[in-house]
Amino acid sequence: MPVRLWREPLDKEKIKKPIAEIHIIRDNCKGCGYCIEFCPKNVLEKSNELNKRGVHFPVAVRPEECVICSFCSAVCPEFAIFVFEKVEVDNKNDES
Repeated sequence: MPVRLWREPLDKEKIKKPIAEIHIIRDNCKGCGYCIEFCPKNVLEKSNELNKRGVHFPVAVRPEECVICSFCSAVCPEFAIFVFEKVEVDNKNDES
């Protein structure tokens, strides 16, 4: 697609990038590496530690790069990883 057809939202300054909360259940991981392989932003890497199965589980080394696509949780055969959007509490509306 030519660059001249790219569009930017008019409220670009107001839009916040969602913050990911990545949960990895270490002991459920079987070390297949699918989550690491299919992550489009290379957020995950194998850890140096071993879980109770004796395999290297993934760790989020760049969680700020996560776009919450959930490919990792979709390809995990053991359901050992899942991603949520971190919810920020807005305290401006609290009247004490």
